Amino acid sequence: MTRYLFTPPAPASLPVRGSDARFPVGRIFCVGRNYHAHAIEMGAPVDKATMQPFYFIKDAASLLESGATLPYPPGTCDLQHEMELVVAIGAAGFRVSEAEAEHLVWGYACGLDMTRRDLQLVAREAGRPWDLAKNFEHAAVLSEITPKAGPDVLQAGAITLQVNGLTRQRGNLAQLIWSIPELIADLSRFYHLQPGDLIFTGTPEGVSAVVPGDRLSGHIEGVGELTLTIGEGE
Repeated sequence: MTRYLFTPPAPASLPVRGSDARFPVGRIFCVGRNYHAHAIEMGAPVDKATMQPFYFIKDAASLLESGATLPYPPGTCDLQHEMELVVAIGAAGFRVSEAEAEHLVWGYACGLDMTRRDLQLVAREAGRPWDLAKNFEHAAVLSEITPKAGPDVLQAGAITLQVNGLTRQRGNLAQLIWSIPELIADLSRFYHLQPGDLIFTGTPEGVSAVVPGDRLSGHIEGVGELTLTIGEGE
């Protein structure tokens, strides 16, 4: 038996719709600027013909389940929401083709990529990594995992986010610049994808700031919904 110097954290996991088993979470990959309108609102339009997708990573320790309260994080005055479809990987894959990619998809979830936007913009202007802006406690908010229905991956479906009952984000999965198979095939060029990996696929336009007391409610057609309350800072 392995003896640890201190008790290791419990494995990160998410509930699964229709099951009492939980989905163990490994790595959390996030795609930047995967909707044209959002890329434009961020001042960085995307030309798919000449550009490749880019990624950043959130630690599994940043996971927060839907329905929880997120304490307003330190170091920021501009905490923003990004509502996204999240793909749950259920099979190993390396250098897979787009046709093979669908076999790696186990299911889907609703996700919020919470972002310290002021820190992100400072880092972007300085050409520095985005870790402080994207990878912090409770920065990856996720619903339960919905198992994939049938062999095909999602290609369309409404995605919305409301804050205090008012719609802030509205889009459709058909507007993704890089589709789910394209993203999986591309990521698998650089990583040995494993069961438990999650992929945040990008956010539609309408990202904006939240403050303590705000209540967020997101929905993705055919996937599910999530809720989040913004709490006071610690």
